[in-house]
Amino acid sequence: MLQYHLNDSIDVSSRNKDFIERSIDWIVSHFTVGSKTSIIDFGCGPGLYTTGLAEKGATVTGIDFSKNSLHHAEQVARRKGLKIDYVHTNYLDFESSYKFDLITMIMCDYCALSPEQRAILLTKFSSLLNPGGAVLLDVYSHTSFNQKEESATYELNQLHGFWSPQDYYCFVNTFKYEREKVTLDKYTIIEQAKTRTVYNWLQHFSTASMQEEFNRNGFEIDEFYANVAGETFTPESAEFAVVARKSPDTENNAGR
Repeated sequence: MLQYHLNDSIDVSSRNKDFIERSIDWIVSHFTVGSKTSIIDFGCGPGLYTTGLAEKGATVTGIDFSKNSLHHAEQVARRKGLKIDYVHTNYLDFESSYKFDLITMIMCDYCALSPEQRAILLTKFSSLLNPGGAVLLDVYSHTSFNQKEESATYELNQLHGFWSPQDYYCFVNTFKYEREKVTLDKYTIIEQAKTRTVYNWLQHFSTASMQEEFNRNGFEIDEFYANVAGETFTPESAEFAVVARKSPDTENNAGR
């Protein structure tokens, strides 16, 4: 996984290098990031965004469950002389009394969570935000859902050896759930010594369904974008990004 994160020419585990750089520049400009800005990145991986944002002067925290990714991120921070707080945990379990100006969750991680988990996460976001703070995240769209087709395939060393350093066959079964706008990619990885199965569930959103979900959980959406680099949203986008803030009633109740 770490090797795929660090391959800056492809969009598999992380965005490509050019997109990340454009995205960081847009985030800094849009949210007026400076030395007094506190940012937390949920699912930070090897620190591709946290490093860039810290280099822009922000106070940055990154959360991830991968020790390998965080070890790499910490090594990069030390080499560059950056003070970044990395936390090894499941972000659904993360707790802190510290407040942040911006929460990011990038690479459509939000889509991999169940409705119950997303509600927990939004409640957590609300508790972690400073007054006027914002959330930036991206999701797969209904366009992406419609482009997906149910299928059954197999391949030797599928995804160029992503699943194992040893030779393997990977059987991929793709299912679509129309009413829920959910897809499932079921990966069965068969190696000489073992067989394992990985289930990749993904929720797909419309702007309306995202608006409804955020409103239900105490947020208002400022704007939709085509991606976290701030490009203009179009209905044809396979993904889109959201900038949201706590609803005024939520802010007022939190201050009482």
